[in-house]
Amino acid sequence: MDMTMKLLSFRVYTIMIFIFSSFVVQAQENEIPRLYAMNDEIFSDTVIQRSSHSNEYDRRIHSYRKAWNALIPTHTKLQYAGGMGLFSGGIGWDYGKRGQWETDILLGVIPRYSSKHFKFTLTLKQSYIPWSIYLCNNFNLEPLECGLYFNTVFSDKFWTKEPERYPQGYYGFSNRVRTHVFIGQRLKIDIPEKARFSSKSLTLFYEISTCDLYVVSAFRNSYLKPEDYLSLSLGMKFQIF
Repeated sequence: MDMTMKLLSFRVYTIMIFIFSSFVVQAQENEIPRLYAMNDEIFSDTVIQRSSHSNEYDRRIHSYRKAWNALIPTHTKLQYAGGMGLFSGGIGWDYGKRGQWETDILLGVIPRYSSKHFKFTLTLKQSYIPWSIYLCNNFNLEPLECGLYFNTVFSDKFWTKEPERYPQGYYGFSNRVRTHVFIGQRLKIDIPEKARFSSKSLTLFYEISTCDLYVVSAFRNSYLKPEDYLSLSLGMKFQIF
């Protein structure tokens, strides 16, 4: 009897241990995916945080590079006459939705003529081109160009403040900086890709301009003719980008 009871008790303990072990294993199996899920969630949050930080850094670098790239000139320009020297040339930038705005910085030269030395000029020019009309093949007409520019001459013969040798208010203006307004037309020629060397298009233009001093003189002196206060200039623009 005792032997039978012992065997029965052993079997019961064995069954209980087996059942308990099964529960423990099942619990561990259920816990492992949850731990993996937690680890994946932690890993995902870390990746998202790193990605957000990386994206913020990339955006900042992109803005930084974009700001510097905006300083790269998009074209060069050569101009003859126009109250900015016999010849002038420089760099410029196109901007606007259609590239209708242009800003140029031009360095010009004035020959000696009757003076002892030639002189340099510096011009800041702003242009507006509202329309472009397709003609044929690679030709486009820009029927209206208008704008203004400020010009100065590097010479001690020109002054900002009226010299003391003149009576006060004798001139009433500075001859150091001249303000010009102009109007003109342009013909744009697109260069085929196979023929491009340093420019993708060439623009030929003419401008009729006058300056503040000439306008005042025209109003005060009725005998002056248009050719006395208007100036014709010719130029070329080489589009790089």
